[in-house]
Order: sequence, then C-alpha cells, then structure tokens
Amino acid sequence: MSSYRFCRTDDIGLLVDALNRCWLPYFPDEGPMTPAAFKRSIRDLQVWCSSCMVAFSGSDPIGVLIGAKRPSGTLVQTLAVHPDHRRQGHGRHLLASLGSKLAILGPPRIAAEVPETLAPACELFGASGYVQEALLTDYVSQRAADDSETRQGFVIPVTVDDLAANDLLGQVQPQVCWNRSVETLTARKDEIAGLAVASDERIEAFILYVMNGIKETEVLSLRSFIEDGGARLKQLLSQLHARGVETFRFPKVHPAEISTGWLETLGFRAAGRHLLYAAKARSD
Repeated sequence: MSSYRFCRTDDIGLLVDALNRCWLPYFPDEGPMTPAAFKRSIRDLQVWCSSCMVAFSGSDPIGVLIGAKRPSGTLVQTLAVHPDHRRQGHGRHLLASLGSKLAILGPPRIAAEVPETLAPACELFGASGYVQEALLTDYVSQRAADDSETRQGFVIPVTVDDLAANDLLGQVQPQVCWNRSVETLTARKDEIAGLAVASDERIEAFILYVMNGIKETEVLSLRSFIEDGGARLKQLLSQLHARGVETFRFPKVHPAEISTGWLETLGFRAAGRHLLYAAKARSD
C-alpha cells in the first residue's frame, strides 16, 4: 500500500536515499546524491525540506519531490518516480499535495523547469494544470581565442559583492532560471568569479562564471548596459578564451534575458531546451 508524507529538516538522509532510488536510475551519469550535496542545494537554491515529499511502498521510497522555496514562489526542482512504479499516479499525487499545502501557506506560484527531452514529465505537468510560460535554451560556445576584438574599456576583475555595491546585481533580469537568480548568485558568491568592462565612470558590462575544470566554464550572468551590439561582452569572452577557456556553457536562458542575436554574435549556439511550467497553488 502506498503512502506519502512531507519531510522535515531531519529527513535529509531519507531524501538523499529517495533521490538515489528514484532519480538516479534515469540519470546514472550524474552520480549518486550525497548529504553534503543536498545541504549545498539548501544553501544555494533554498531547497526546503518542508516543501519536499516522499512516496512509499511499505518502507521503501518509490517517489520523491524536491521543492525549493523563495518569497517569489516554489520551484519543483526534482520529481521522480521509481521505474517499477510509474504510471500509477504517484507523480500527480505529489504535485497535488504540494499545491494544496502552498494554497494555504503560500507562496501561491509554483514553477518547474523541465528538459524538453523528458516527454513523460512534460505531459505530467500539463495534465496537472501547469501552463508553459517560456522556453529556456541551453547555449554552448566553442571557439578559439580572438585577440583582434576592439577594446571598449578597461577589463577588471569583479565579484558578486562588487556588483551589489554598485546596485548592478539587482538589475539582473527577473526572467532568469532559478539556478542563476540573484538569490543563487548571492549564496554562491565565494565560488563565483567575474570580469567587467569599466569606463572612468561605471561598469558597462560584466560576466559572472564558475569554472568546470580547466578549459570549460559555466556562465551565471552575462550583462551589458551599453547598446553596442555585444562588443563589450565579446571582449570579456575573448579575455577568458585567452586564459585557456575553450568552452562556455550558458544554461536555461530565458528569451527576455539576453538578445538571441547578441548570443549568436558572441558565438553561442543552442544545445538543448527546457520548458518553464507554472501554476497557481490550489487546494483540490
């Protein structure tokens, strides 16, 4: 017989076990979840154990929902049902239970960023009353360093705190994925590096990133405050290329976050897509 329950702060071990039982079979290359990694998600992404649920068959976890919560809403970060227990309504029940709880406690907005390739998950959210709001695109850039770019200003190191002190961090577009929001950047600031193009008066463009190995980096924020066709951003990327970076990954870019034309000019190409689903919490 199946049962379901929301979790508590002392259930991290249970949630880690449920993820490894239910999520890992679909994505074995990701490697198992660990308590340390789960605690990092609490710090970086504001995962709330009280917004997480586990489905059981007897004492065995057969389904898991991981929810991250901020004042703006709740993100269904992970939803997985063990392969032996699919098509039995567990995923829909987990979503409905979370919606009922948030309809009382808030915040009312619930969202999910679902890889386009996961058709069953997309169908589940659609059947559960979620509406697609946007298409988030994963971009990749792989090209040799180009030292011929026109210099637009001084290139200086910049940190998350520097941007916040200059009232620029809050100017990050609100239409960004959960993992690259202001809250996440602030939580991860000690591991994030950055470069900026600066004039005598202000910062004109910046990039925030984390290194994935020696030659690959993940872009966390890429902004220009000057209408220059992307020239300053190209200068920043060229600086990193000159330092040995060969591959840039810019995940889950909202269409309102940065111009597609700029990204193409900068050498980025689409490499995958996520569907942004959203719903208003309701008690059924």
